[in-house]
Amino acid sequence: MSDLVINELTKAFGETIAVNDLCLKFEEGEAVVLLGPSGCGKTTLLKLIAGFLQPDNGHIAIGDDIISTPHEVIPPDRRQMSMVFQSYAIWPHKTVFQNVAYGLEVRKINKSDIKKRVMNALSMVQLDGLEGRYSTELSGGQQQRVAVARAIVVEPSLLLLDEPLSNLDANLRIEMRSELSDLHKRLGITFVYVTHDQAEAMVLGDRIVLMNYGRMVQEGTPEVFYQTPKNRFAASFIGTSNIFSGKLENGSSGGTIRVRTDFGPITVAKQVENAASSADEVYFCVRPEWVKFHTEAPGTDINVYKVRILKRQYYGKYIQYTVDLKGKEIIVEATDEWDIPLEAEVNLEFPPERCVCLENN
Repeated sequence: MSDLVINELTKAFGETIAVNDLCLKFEEGEAVVLLGPSGCGKTTLLKLIAGFLQPDNGHIAIGDDIISTPHEVIPPDRRQMSMVFQSYAIWPHKTVFQNVAYGLEVRKINKSDIKKRVMNALSMVQLDGLEGRYSTELSGGQQQRVAVARAIVVEPSLLLLDEPLSNLDANLRIEMRSELSDLHKRLGITFVYVTHDQAEAMVLGDRIVLMNYGRMVQEGTPEVFYQTPKNRFAASFIGTSNIFSGKLENGSSGGTIRVRTDFGPITVAKQVENAASSADEVYFCVRPEWVKFHTEAPGTDINVYKVRILKRQYYGKYIQYTVDLKGKEIIVEATDEWDIPLEAEVNLEFPPERCVCLENN
């Protein structure tokens, strides 16, 4: 399949604009995760790509072929795409084999090829030996695998997945997202995956598209998203961030800026191209694991403050502390070599290279 291109796409339901003038490109073989809160437009976009909805403006194209416009929509069964739904949508009166074989039967594939392709698809999703069972005899994770097998058995060029793991328990979600990541690598086809779960997005996406109010907020690799969030929404939606605001001071140089905050001056690295470093009000963030504790005075006084421990929560791999910095609560994640009692006072450092400037929006 050629690249999937979305150009100036808009879809409204009454006065609600679900997808708003969106432009995106999905490269062949790429795994793209559409991420965002409920109502941000990600599922509507997926249904537009699938051909279940007609856009109000713009178009969708695969290579040079336009497949959706406000005037014409190529039907879903002519798009070389498959979709895995949140509810799985497998038939309870059919066996696993019959569920997976259905798409091939509709395409009038001969029976010997159907059997071969179905058994191969079941093997890929680790359902060998379960082809004779009904859905009522399967666990939630097995039902999800049936839905995936049914989608891939027809050999689509693009696989659409609409929050397929949301009905599973936490441990099974972790297992299945790893399996889906492995499956994408084996198949080599384009994945478009919708979720509101940031952990799924980080594991499954070659690229993440963060949406809000029908628009794209930021796109990029998981590493770029985490290391350099674009604005306050991105910084708070993906991972945990301490977000600050202040006034820009004069004399900033050397690739950094100085910000005057309620708790003192902060030196911030300019890590986002369009950050509002020239505006009067500046926003920046620091991830909890980037903050450093010092039991003694460190060798620098840049971004170092005295704080008091308010709360301590043990998470195994790390301890999460809530500290008081002149009336502002800061979250710090430290390894278990730190065992600081409540109400203790320690030095805290925000490394300038870890302070990420945010767009002022």
